[in-house]
Amino acid sequence: MAGSGIGWRALALVGAFSLAASAHAGPYHAPRTPWGAPDFQGKWTNFSLTHLERPAGVPAVVGKGDDLAAIEKAVSDGIIPDDGLGGRESEWWPPSHLAVIDGQRRTAWIVSTPDGRIPYTAAGLERRKALRAKAFVDFDGPESRNTSERCLTPTFSALSPPMLNAPYAAGYRIVQTRDAVVIQSEINSDLRIVRLGGRHDAPGGRVWSGDSIGHWEGETLVVDTVGFRPEEAFRAPVFLIGPDAHVVERFTRTGKDEIRYAFTVEDPANYAQAWKGEVVFKPTSDPLYEYACHEGNNSLPGLLQGARYVEAHPEKAGQ
Repeated sequence: MAGSGIGWRALALVGAFSLAASAHAGPYHAPRTPWGAPDFQGKWTNFSLTHLERPAGVPAVVGKGDDLAAIEKAVSDGIIPDDGLGGRESEWWPPSHLAVIDGQRRTAWIVSTPDGRIPYTAAGLERRKALRAKAFVDFDGPESRNTSERCLTPTFSALSPPMLNAPYAAGYRIVQTRDAVVIQSEINSDLRIVRLGGRHDAPGGRVWSGDSIGHWEGETLVVDTVGFRPEEAFRAPVFLIGPDAHVVERFTRTGKDEIRYAFTVEDPANYAQAWKGEVVFKPTSDPLYEYACHEGNNSLPGLLQGARYVEAHPEKAGQ
């Protein structure tokens, strides 16, 4: 019995030391690539009910006394309108819940403004309204349609920085080399290449999703992006970001099952101040499905043919 008592005391001491070590453990260190960089490779998803901005009347963080179901419905109604065709009543949308960051259920990705909304200038807000209105009235040709509708860039700003979550097809694949980090979006199956240790291309150069260069700061991949094409200014249907915007992103693997993605957006032409947000990416075993944008290439021709028909038969418009 005495020996048994010593054994239990020894185990208790070992347990106490283990708890103390855990309590004082440093930040998570990601596994390394063969060349020593933090390894982010694999399939990830930022799928969540949480989106960029917070609906009016919704708290920033869901507390213990809050009605979670009611808050999630309010957030969902702000993302997917319940308006019949194309809305929640006529299509299937995968179920989702608010994202949890640092143990808190967040109702928006934006963290720098009290109301969880983008701080537009008056001119920026008018510009956004004009671009949104154009989507319903300008059918002169394919060039007048927004880039996501033309399958040139992913919808919901899923790949162009800042990278936001879509309410479907929110998968990503990350591949790394010594010289680059490549991110593939499930939407449009597009690729974004972040060049490591390089410089931005010649000033004034414009590329889809911007010109991204990156470097490592310890456990964090820091990405600096400029040079957006003006055609993708309206990140349909979410928000506006101008061609002269400057976006800085920070990817940090905070655990084996999480990448913390933080970003800062500067765009004085449209925003009264720089604004910040943070998103979580979780590992996924789901495949990245083929994204058949405009399957059969019939959607855009059909849309334009419909517009020509309405022009030729104005008496039938609205029927």
